[in-house]
Amino acid sequence: MRIAGRGRGEEGRERMTLVPENVDDLWHLSYVLEPGDRVSGDTTRRIQRADDQMRDTGGEREHLHVTLETEDVEFARFANRLRVGGVIIGCSREDQLGQHHTLNVEERSEITIEKHFKPDQKDRIEEAERATENPDVVIATVEEGEAYIHTVAQYGTEEYASFTAPTGKGEYARPRSELFDELGSALSHVDADTVILAGPGFTKQDARDHIADNYSEVAEKMTIVDTASVGDRGVHEVLKRGAVDDVQKETRIAREAERIDDLMERIAEGAKAAYGVEQVAQAADFGAVEELLILDSRLRDERQGRGDWNLDVNDIIETVEQKGGEVTVFSAEFQPGQQLKNLGGVAALLRYRLE
Repeated sequence: MRIAGRGRGEEGRERMTLVPENVDDLWHLSYVLEPGDRVSGDTTRRIQRADDQMRDTGGEREHLHVTLETEDVEFARFANRLRVGGVIIGCSREDQLGQHHTLNVEERSEITIEKHFKPDQKDRIEEAERATENPDVVIATVEEGEAYIHTVAQYGTEEYASFTAPTGKGEYARPRSELFDELGSALSHVDADTVILAGPGFTKQDARDHIADNYSEVAEKMTIVDTASVGDRGVHEVLKRGAVDDVQKETRIAREAERIDDLMERIAEGAKAAYGVEQVAQAADFGAVEELLILDSRLRDERQGRGDWNLDVNDIIETVEQKGGEVTVFSAEFQPGQQLKNLGGVAALLRYRLE
């Protein structure tokens, strides 16, 4: 996610201009937008002209800039777009005011959101922005005499470093260990959660063994993939095999799984944990919540009036934050989120046990 601008709107609302850079960003936005929010962007709309009134032409499409008062939001996963429906309250054509319209938000399209952002919604946007800037996966490809490092960000891949020098025999040859050492040293300076080491033959395993002996922190984050090539072509093979998608998904699951495992252990021991909206709200009031765990789909439903809690979810979150607790929003897409759903969609890790 790229934050292209910030400002103030009417009636104390904040204004944020955003450019979603991938499908994940569109998904994040589906949990940020709510009914009543103002969303502006470029679109096309079929306009029925006066001379077409007597003919069933359907009108012609025109490019417009509109502002909608949001009524509904739908993330169309397989169409790679976010559909924002609502009433036009601002438009480059005044005759379209008051009409219903759907704004299709796609990757790289700029939109402006004006609303009273809640802290967790701003956190979600800023986390998506950081994910764009800081790659969580790097791909290292290696064969005899060559090694390359590519960073993987949400917008694609980029070569970070390359090392080429003949190994084996000859006047200019050098020990393989020197190439492996350069590779390990460079990887140790890349901020990434996972390193995918790829390449043909057994060279990558020899490189991995050398790195494990000399850069253990890198080896602990390493997974190995077989490819026929190195460099750009090798990276393409890794991406084509889906290895990066698998790693990124597993990384998020791992973070959430750690929290849910801790929660389940505490519940089993009758220790410092609470679950269900009433227990969690009570713990929040006492200042006992160390970390609030809440499911994103439940959070959205409650905020949009489709939930069944008799307590205000925003009040619970604000109470937790005011008393120094952390808030973690779980994805309903992954197994840890499903476990949290079975506990009512909300739970808490506590500072101390409540009687």
